[in-house]
Amino acid sequence: MTPLDDTAQQVTQIEIDQRIFDLYDEYCHSSTMDRREFLLRAAAITVGGLAMAQALLPRYVQAQTISFTDERIKARYVNYPSPGGSSGQMRGYLVQPAGTGKFPAVLVVHENRGLNPYIEDVARRLATAGFLALAPDGLFPVGGYPGNDDDGRTLQAKLDQPKLRTDMLNSAKFVKAHELSSGKLGVTGFCWGGGTTNYLAATLGADMQAGAPYYGAAADTASVANIKAALLINYAENDDRINDMWPAYETALKAAKVSYEMHKYPGTQHGFHNNSTPRYNEAQAKVAWERTVAFFKKNLA
Repeated sequence: MTPLDDTAQQVTQIEIDQRIFDLYDEYCHSSTMDRREFLLRAAAITVGGLAMAQALLPRYVQAQTISFTDERIKARYVNYPSPGGSSGQMRGYLVQPAGTGKFPAVLVVHENRGLNPYIEDVARRLATAGFLALAPDGLFPVGGYPGNDDDGRTLQAKLDQPKLRTDMLNSAKFVKAHELSSGKLGVTGFCWGGGTTNYLAATLGADMQAGAPYYGAAADTASVANIKAALLINYAENDDRINDMWPAYETALKAAKVSYEMHKYPGTQHGFHNNSTPRYNEAQAKVAWERTVAFFKKNLA
């Protein structure tokens, strides 16, 4: 990744113009805007816009909260079949609590750029809380997460999307049936992974017990009646692109009598849980994460 200057590193969330946040969201979800265009457009928005934009680019070293050598966990990469997926094979980052046992399983679904270090850290966080966590890499069939988000986003956008979802579906089935799994399955995911969490809830039906999507697209309305999992739906306050889907989703959830709760976290941006950029809101991310862990402990017991 391109080194960032000291000025960019010192910019905090409160100093960033909302228009730069909005542009960054567009950049993250665009298949045509590259990093150069993002920075140029940010520089044209306001004085200091370039530094604000540079500050939003992820720094994954800062995102690690649980070391991969932490004695409370055991982590490894695993390969497993994925019939009907992008290549018929998948790879994921499997993290278990130390010791033997059978543990409730949680699938951790990445954003729209593959299995980056932040998502791996989320899997380790879940393992320290007592869960068997699997974070699949949807980019494995095309060489895996390439080491930077720009290339990762481009690779993921080029994949056959139904096959990519099939890879996530097979990953959920794999971790649920794993020899270390208790047979109870939860799913959480962020951005694209949040939408995929909703999709998996609707697709797996009674085979999934709990879902905690973060700022993800709603499940297709026609499929909501198939959801049997309890849902903990986490939204950012400043995220109209995703939040505008909520009224119709809520109506469908109520009609299907799905057990759900929705929380919209004040003062937050899309991506507020990701602690590698200034979109991270430490206080609200802590509340959301503690709520998520408690939710999984309750519903996967």
